[in-house]
Amino acid sequence: MSATVVLLHAFPLDHRMWAHQVDALAESGARVIAADLAGFGGTQLPDGEPGLGIVATRVLDELAGLGIDRAIVAGLSLGGYVAMAMMRIRPALFEAAILCDTKACADSPDAVRNRIRLAEAVSADPAHCGRILRQAIIPGLLGPTTQGSRPAVVERVAGWLDQAEPSTVAWYQRAMAARPDAHEVLRTLQAPALVLWGDEDALSPEPEQRSMLGALAHGRQVVIPGAGHLSAVEDPDAVSRALLQFLSTIQG
Repeated sequence: MSATVVLLHAFPLDHRMWAHQVDALAESGARVIAADLAGFGGTQLPDGEPGLGIVATRVLDELAGLGIDRAIVAGLSLGGYVAMAMMRIRPALFEAAILCDTKACADSPDAVRNRIRLAEAVSADPAHCGRILRQAIIPGLLGPTTQGSRPAVVERVAGWLDQAEPSTVAWYQRAMAARPDAHEVLRTLQAPALVLWGDEDALSPEPEQRSMLGALAHGRQVVIPGAGHLSAVEDPDAVSRALLQFLSTIQG
């Protein structure tokens, strides 16, 4: 397989969430870039008003600096939002798109209020950012099967939340709250696309996935049984197999 695959992580994690997929894709012969979005993994948070367009531009600039003008871009949750922002700016980059446990719609007013409340809570009490995140988002990030039978995964994700930088958490909550609807961006995409989600994903449930599939000209789907919003972490083998199958199909 000769392909460049760019992996964009979920909030508030970093490139480590893709470890299993990086190994599987690299073993298949792909060039794999697991990026840390701006502000994560020790990288610098953008200045100015929070917005995912800034994050997308930084990823695009990093890829251009590596001489990459065509790639298969995969994003999970926040990573999917950033991938769609990248499509808006530079659609010619996309050899294919993989959208995992994400959605194209803008946040509802209630969702915006919840994000702002979380941003304010973390900003007011940065020393307890990890505790606030564990209480607020682990029930949504991980499916019931994982919470009930995969204690090592729960512990790993909780550890990642404890490492999250409070200023980055607050900035991205505001950036995600401000993101626009991306269905029109998906409608213009002519590259092959895979929509993948865990069947226990409560944050980006099946209707959101169907909505994206309806907008895509060349969309395919994979459902991961017994996984929630972090499907790539909850059932890494199944997600790796799905990515490899998709790549082998589109590359003939």
